[in-house]
Amino acid sequence: MGTSMIPAWLCIPFAGLLLSIAAAPLLRPEWWERNKLWAVLFWSLLFVLPYALFYGPSSATEIVLECILNDYLSFIIMLFGLFCVAGNITFTGDLAGSPAVNLIFLLIGTLLSSIIGTTGSSMLMLRPMIKINSWRRRKKHIMIFFIFLISNMGGALTPLGDPPLLMGFMRGVPFLWSLHLMPILLFNMVILLFVFWHLDSMNYRRDVAQGYRPDISEPGTELSLKGGHNVIFLLMIILAVVLSGTLPSNPAFLDAEGAVKGIHVFGEVTLSYPSLIEIALILAAAFLSFKTTPEEIRRANHFTWGAIEEVAQLFVGIFITMQPALMILKELGPKLGITQPFQLFWATGALSSFLDNTPTYLVFLTTAGTLGAVQGVQTSLGMIPVKLLEAISCGAVFMGANSYIGNAPNFMVKSISDENGIHMPSFFGYVLWALTFLVPVFLIDTLIFFR
Repeated sequence: MGTSMIPAWLCIPFAGLLLSIAAAPLLRPEWWERNKLWAVLFWSLLFVLPYALFYGPSSATEIVLECILNDYLSFIIMLFGLFCVAGNITFTGDLAGSPAVNLIFLLIGTLLSSIIGTTGSSMLMLRPMIKINSWRRRKKHIMIFFIFLISNMGGALTPLGDPPLLMGFMRGVPFLWSLHLMPILLFNMVILLFVFWHLDSMNYRRDVAQGYRPDISEPGTELSLKGGHNVIFLLMIILAVVLSGTLPSNPAFLDAEGAVKGIHVFGEVTLSYPSLIEIALILAAAFLSFKTTPEEIRRANHFTWGAIEEVAQLFVGIFITMQPALMILKELGPKLGITQPFQLFWATGALSSFLDNTPTYLVFLTTAGTLGAVQGVQTSLGMIPVKLLEAISCGAVFMGANSYIGNAPNFMVKSISDENGIHMPSFFGYVLWALTFLVPVFLIDTLIFFR
C-alpha cells in the first residue's frame, strides 16, 4: 500500500497521546500515575483499529509488528541496558554543586556523548550530577541544560553519538566526517555554558542566602568511582549498537536478494540477526553488571525501576501512533521543495523535536541525495553537498532537545530527576525553556552556518 493513501486524520492518536503526556500529569497527576498504560493502549488502538478497518487486519498487524520488533525493541533494550549498567556505577567524594563544578560536569558529559552516545553519557553522568547538587533548592535548570547539552548536542561528532549519524554512516558518510560539525557544536556550547553559568550563579547565590549549605562541611575536589568495572559493560553495549548498524551490510548477513537475514515473523516482518545479536549482547551486559556489582552501590544511587518502566510504557505508544506521521513524511519529503541548508536545518529539526529523529534524518538525507549535486559527500543515496549534510545532521541531533520526546534520554533524565525530588517542568513547561534558550541559539546558527 502506498503511503500517499494514508489520511492525515490518522495522526490524531499521536497528537492525542502527546497531549495526554503533556496535560494529564498537570490536571490529574494521581489518575495519570495509575492509568498511563491504559491511556497508551487507548490512543494506540485509536490508530490501529481504524487502520485495520480501512486497510485490513493483516496490514495493521504488519505495521504494528514492524514498529515494535524493528524500532521499539532495539530502542527500549538499549535504554534498559544503559539504565542498568549506569545504575551500578556510583561516585563518592567531597564535590559540591557550585556553578564551576556543574559547568565542568556539563562540559565533560557533552564531550563524552560523542564517544559513548548521548544515552550512555546521560545515564553515566546523571546520578553524579543529582548527587552533588542534592543540597541545592533551585536545581531544575541544571537538569534542563543537562538535557540540552549532554542528552542531545554532545552526540554530534561521531556516528556513535546519536542514531541518525549512525544511519548516515551506514549509507556511506565517512565515520570521521561528523567532525565537520565541531565548530558549530563548540559555538553552541560556548553560548549555552555561558548562559548556564550566569543562571546557575544567580540560583546558587539565592540558595546560599536562604541558608542552604552542602552536606559536606568542607567541599573539595576529590571524586572516586565505585563499580568502575561496569565501564566494560558500557563499552559492550556501545559495541552492540555499532554492530547493529554495520552488520546488515556484511555479505554474511545478506540473502541472495540482498535482504538482511533474520527470523520471519509475519508478512514482510523479519527480526534480523544483527538485531538479535544487539539484543543478546545488551541483555548479557545488563545481567553481568547486576551479577558483579554489590547491591549497596545501587542503594547509594537510589536505584529503582520506576523511570525505565515509565519510559517503556509511554514510548511503545509513541512509536505505534507516530507511524502515520512518518509515512506521510516519507511520501511528502522529496516533494516539499526544501533544498537550502537553512530549510533542511529547520525542517529536520522541527520534526525531530517530536518524531523519531532517525527516520526524519533519513527522509531529508534521501531528499538531499536526489538534488543532483556534483560535489560533496558521496553516499549510497547520491552526492550530498557538505552544507546540506551539515544542516540535516545538526537539525536531527541538536533539535531533539526541543521536547522531552525528541531524543531517547530526554524523558529518562526527567523521570530519574523527578524520582530524586527535582521537580522538572511539565511537557509544555520544558518546551518553553527550549523556546527561550535553544531557539535563539538555533537562529544564530542559521545566520552564521546555514544561510
